[in-house]
Amino acid sequence: MKRAFELFVSGVLIMGLLPVILFIALLVKIKLGSPVLFKQQRPGLYGKPFSFYKFRTMSDERDRDGNLLSDEERLTPFGAFLRKYSLDELPQLINVIKGDISLVGPRPLLMEYMPLYSEKHARRHEVRPGITGWAQVNGRNSVSWKEKLDMDVWYVENQSFLLDVKILFLTVVKVVKTEGINQAGKATVEKYRG
Repeated sequence: MKRAFELFVSGVLIMGLLPVILFIALLVKIKLGSPVLFKQQRPGLYGKPFSFYKFRTMSDERDRDGNLLSDEERLTPFGAFLRKYSLDELPQLINVIKGDISLVGPRPLLMEYMPLYSEKHARRHEVRPGITGWAQVNGRNSVSWKEKLDMDVWYVENQSFLLDVKILFLTVVKVVKTEGINQAGKATVEKYRG
């Protein structure tokens, strides 16, 4: 039932938002260049890697030695706008169609975090990751890593269709209010250290 619901909703969203998606892709190409999509390996169900898609929000600016500048320096005003309204996440609807992720589930984090999780927190990989999740509607990036991972495990233990619908509704509210997008004073979330 969940998979059928996700395919239907994702298909409707892709078709309905296609002009917006194409317009954003064009703006990314003009303002940030190629590639338009940011692609990265992330852990999916049971930790199996998959290619995760987002619209690019950062430039490729480098220092004199050829090293990438910090995230804060490379995040453009245009990129910040995309993040503020979660528009950079729209390509993940492709991941949902492919079956890599769900609409709702723990957010797919970095592959390098896999060996750092406690036995309890590793349970977040017992379900497909999601575009949004319980942690995203309860603080997103404004809560600590422990709180976020605890909420992911709570979702794994309490998941249901009605809970997913509630999370989707709350996600729309959070996006409209632009709450909890970044940690205070940071362009991106601080890395997980275990």
